[in-house]
Amino acid sequence: MIKRFVLGLILSVAASHTMAANTLRCGSHLVSVGDRSGEVLQKCGEPVSRDVLGYKRSANRREEFQVEEWTYGPNGGMYQYLRFEGNRLKQITSNRGN
Repeated sequence: MIKRFVLGLILSVAASHTMAANTLRCGSHLVSVGDRSGEVLQKCGEPVSRDVLGYKRSANRREEFQVEEWTYGPNGGMYQYLRFEGNRLKQITSNRGN
């Protein structure tokens, strides 16, 4: 019984960390994986930096799209890194600055 409770608690904590990586709060707005770059720009404002990482081919190899990383922060010592593939937000990561 206790093992099930502990396992459930661990899974709940792990799930909450996963959700946090899929959203970012910008003031009173939230941006999520899948949002368009224009929506993110409107909600979060201009990033500290925008870096073009290169280009990626689509799964069917018929088109290429740009891969960019936008940096926001520091906010409470944390930097937020948003990775865009084409016009869509694909990944949100954060890292404590030095």
